Amino acid sequence: MFKRFARLRIMTLVGGLLLASACTATNSGEAAAPYTDGSEYVSLPGPHQRYSDSGKVEVVEVFSYGCIHCDHFAPKAEELRKQLPPGVEFKLLPAAFNDDWLPYARAFYAAKKLGVVDQTHLALFKAKFDDHYPISTLDELADFYARQGIDRAKFLEIATSPEVTAQIKKDLALIQKWGVNGTPTIVVDGKYRSNEIKTFDQLVAMTQWLAKRELSGGK
Repeated sequence: MFKRFARLRIMTLVGGLLLASACTATNSGEAAAPYTDGSEYVSLPGPHQRYSDSGKVEVVEVFSYGCIHCDHFAPKAEELRKQLPPGVEFKLLPAAFNDDWLPYARAFYAAKKLGVVDQTHLALFKAKFDDHYPISTLDELADFYARQGIDRAKFLEIATSPEVTAQIKKDLALIQKWGVNGTPTIVVDGKYRSNEIKTFDQLVAMTQWLAKRELSGGK
């Protein structure tokens, strides 16, 4: 039995901010849905809130570089990103559930601002969990990005900026609204959240199914 992904108690972060169903219907002539609302996924209550306003169907992975389960899922998530149909986009949302994970969220947004996420995303997981580099503090993260050819001072300037702090606060509010309490978690279009998943392959397949259903208008 695959163990449920890491569950973390949501803690107060950044200025005292507290992180803080409709079943799939089928007509008589249709095949039963392969996944069940309330089991493998849950429908989120409205009003629905998305991570972005791009207009495309969005698949969001809530993750952390501090989460070993996210490390294990990362190659699968990359395959998922490449396999999603046109009209669906994959996004990463770093969860700063606690003080230990806050530097990773700051690092992600600095890397995003610098345009190097594609270059560094899998490499950071590998350096931390496979190569066992000490990568926990923001200074250690800055060292990692410097080894990737990124300007260390610029990285730290962005990572500690008010803009990034505000984005992390916004993310925490959204994570709370979505009811995310563990990583990795997938949220599709702000409407559906992965729930009781047994394997990463099942998570990928269900995400593809939900994304395609949403792309076709929820049918």
